[in-house]
Amino acid sequence: MTGVDPRIDPAGPPGGRPVAQPGGRPVAQPGGRPATQPAASSFSERAAEAFGEPVADPIADPVTAVSAWNIANGLTMLRLVLVPFFAAALFHAGGHSEGWHATACVIFVVASLTDRIDGDIARRRGLITEFGKLADPIADKALIGTALVGLSMLGDLSWWVTVLILFREVGVTLLRFWVIRHGVMSASRGGKLKTLLQAVAIGLLVLPLSGGWHTAASAVMGLAVILTVVTGLDYVARAIRLRRLVRP
Repeated sequence: MTGVDPRIDPAGPPGGRPVAQPGGRPVAQPGGRPATQPAASSFSERAAEAFGEPVADPIADPVTAVSAWNIANGLTMLRLVLVPFFAAALFHAGGHSEGWHATACVIFVVASLTDRIDGDIARRRGLITEFGKLADPIADKALIGTALVGLSMLGDLSWWVTVLILFREVGVTLLRFWVIRHGVMSASRGGKLKTLLQAVAIGLLVLPLSGGWHTAASAVMGLAVILTVVTGLDYVARAIRLRRLVRP
């Protein structure tokens, strides 16, 4: 054994800094033959095998020389502006108005759609800016955080769920800053699925539903919580592994 993690590209990027491969898949070696991948031996490694395949991540995108005043950043700011309107609709009439809850759901859906659209437009049209890379996660966390806290205040969602999800989001952000000098931890498909399930569950819980629909919303939120924990542990393992590999 050489002590080199097979999930790290031995060639490395220009400059010689390793970049973590969150998927844990074999890396092609000179001659075209994949390196041998040892079996996952820990919970976090098994999670990485299942959910760690990297996807497009705004944090890893190179900045382009364009003005911050563009349509992609405009959609991001629209999402941020919609947050207080969502909160106002959710708590209107003491939070007991079915009509205003439906309005809050519509606002939440529109804001959530801008999260998907702004990133696609920015990458497709070359509109990636430092402002956008900073504002996008802030807008995301503001929307999700406001929705979770609001539902818990109204008694529609247990506080432990809200605290767990928000703790994970803040923790992952801090982990990314912790390793940013050594490499970028790209988002994974598991993380993207977690975000989707959270949005679907929140939208259903905001609606004035009962019976089977409310049970379905709770089930979706349960799946989102499981993925929140699994992907959070995966981020921790990847961050520690990356720091150890680049330690002089």
